[in-house]
Amino acid sequence: MCRVFIRELLSVLDHSPRRVFAAWCLICLGMLAFGLYLQHHLDITPCPMCIVQRYALLSVALLAGLMSLVLSRAMHIAGATVLLLMTGFGAGVAMRQTWLQWYPPQVATCGRDFYGMIEAFPLSRVVPMIFRGSGDCSAVDWTFLGGSVAFWSAISFSLFFGLSALMIWRRCRQPHADRP
Repeated sequence: MCRVFIRELLSVLDHSPRRVFAAWCLICLGMLAFGLYLQHHLDITPCPMCIVQRYALLSVALLAGLMSLVLSRAMHIAGATVLLLMTGFGAGVAMRQTWLQWYPPQVATCGRDFYGMIEAFPLSRVVPMIFRGSGDCSAVDWTFLGGSVAFWSAISFSLFFGLSALMIWRRCRQPHADRP
C-alpha cells in the first residue's frame, strides 16, 4: 500500500509538476483562509510569530502558483529551490514557536506588540489589518488532535520542505530538456 502511494506520488512529480505546484498553492491558500477564520470568527489574536508564518505561507502560495504556470524544467528546479528556502524558514519559525509553547518563558516575549509598532513607526508602515498580531507567542489558544496551530504549521512547513527537496531531486534526474 505504501509503496503504491510512493510510486504514484513520484509519477505525479515526474509527469505533472505543474499540477503539484497548483495543488500546493491551493493548500497554502486554504491554510491562510483557516488562519483568518481563527482570527476573525473565533477571535484568536495572532502573535508576531504567527504573522511571520503567514507571510511565509503567502510567499510559498504565490511562488507555487507562479510555478504552476511555467513549463520549463529549469524554472521548476529554480522555483523549488526558492520554495525549499522559504519553507525551511517557515518551519524554523513554527518550530521555535512550538518550543516556546512547550517551554513557556517566565516573561512573554516574542517580538514587538502591535501597539509598540504603532508608537515606533508611522501608520503608513504598519502591517495591513489582516496581518496584525499582538498575541502571546507561547499561548496555546486552539488545538487539534493535541497540537497547537504552531505545531501543525511546523508539520506543514516540514512536509512542504520535503516536497521541495523531492521536487528538485526528481526534476534534476529527468534527462529531457523542457518537459512539462
